[in-house]
Amino acid sequence: MPDTELISRWFALFPQLAKLEAAHRNELLAAIRFNRLNEADVAYRQGQTCHDYVMCIEGRTRVFKTSESGREILLYQVGPGETCVLTTSCLMAASGFPAESTAETDVLHAALPASVFHRLMGASPPFRQFVFDNYGDLLSSLITLVDEVAFTSLDLRLARRLLAEANDQDKVLKTHQQLAHDLGSVREVVSRILSDWERMGWVHASRGSIEVLNPAALAKYGAEPM
Repeated sequence: MPDTELISRWFALFPQLAKLEAAHRNELLAAIRFNRLNEADVAYRQGQTCHDYVMCIEGRTRVFKTSESGREILLYQVGPGETCVLTTSCLMAASGFPAESTAETDVLHAALPASVFHRLMGASPPFRQFVFDNYGDLLSSLITLVDEVAFTSLDLRLARRLLAEANDQDKVLKTHQQLAHDLGSVREVVSRILSDWERMGWVHASRGSIEVLNPAALAKYGAEPM
C-alpha cells in the first residue's frame, strides 16, 4: 500500500473516496499509484491510450489542442483536487486521448488503473457518482471555453486570463508567447494589447512575466457586456 501521508493528502482533496464502502475503499487503496511529473513533462500525447484515471494532488497540467499550422489553444488546466475530463472520457469510451497534456509545474497525482476504474464504476454507486460529478463540472468549463472562443473578443479573454493566472504578488509568470498559445492567438497580437494596457497603467510587462497593476480595471474590462 502507498505511503500513508500521500493517502491522507489524496483523501483530503477527494473526500468522497474516503467514504466508499470498506471493500471498495480497500480495492482502491490496493490499486492506487502516486506518480510525479516534472515541469514540461508530457502527460498525454494526442491519440495515446489512457491507462489510468488520474487525480491531481499537487501542481498543474495544461490540456491543449494544436492546429496543423502549429497554433495552440488551451482547453483547460487540471490542478489540486481536480480530475481530467478528457481522460475520463477516454476511459469510458475506450478511445485515444483527443488532445495533448503537459505539466505546467512539477505535479503529483494519484493514478487508478483502468481495470479497477471500470470495476468500481460498475460495483460502487458512490464511486460512480464521484466520477460523474467531476466529469460534469469539467464538461461545463469546456462549454464555457467554447462560448468564449466563439463569442468573446481576444482582449476580453486576455484580461480574464491575466486575472485567473495572477499569483499572490499579482504576477502572471508567462511569456507573451505562452499567453498567445493559451488563447489560440499569436504573440504579436497579445503583445500589442499588453502594450496598450501598459501605457494605461494596467499592467507592467517584463521578461517572462506580466505584473497586474490595476486588477479592478482589468476585471471591469473583462466583464461580460451588458
